[in-house]
Amino acid sequence: MDPLPLTSIRPVFRAAAVAFVPALEPASPAIWEAVERTIAAALAGRPPGVTRQLALFLRMLDLAARLRHGRSLAGLDLLARVRLLERFERSPILLVRRGIWGLRTLVFMGYYTQEPVIAGLGYRASAAGWSARR
Repeated sequence: MDPLPLTSIRPVFRAAAVAFVPALEPASPAIWEAVERTIAAALAGRPPGVTRQLALFLRMLDLAARLRHGRSLAGLDLLARVRLLERFERSPILLVRRGIWGLRTLVFMGYYTQEPVIAGLGYRASAAGWSARR
C-alpha cells in the first residue's frame, strides 16, 4: 500500500522531511509509513489539486537543488538541504514561502502525532484539561 500519493517523489519528500525533523533520519519503514499515512489522511480531505501542488512544489525543490548544487535534494547532505530550504523560507515570493511552511506543517503533523513520539515527549493532553493532571 502506498499511503502518500507521491510515490514518484518520495525521496524528495523524505529528504525535505528529515531537514525539518532530523529525528526522522533513522526512522524505520513502519514510522515512515505511519507519517505518510497521517499526511495522506489530511490530504484526502482536500481537493485533488492540493496533492498535485504539493508534488509540483517538491519537484521544484529538487530542481532547485540540482541547479544550485548539481545533486538532487536527497543527494545533498543534511546541512546543505537545511540551508536550501531556509533560503526558500525567506524567499521574496510569497507562494514559495507558503509552500515551505505548508510542507513543514505536514511533516510536523505526520511526525508529532505518532504514538512513540508523543510518549517520548511526555505529552499527555486530555479532553479533561487541567483536571486530568490530578
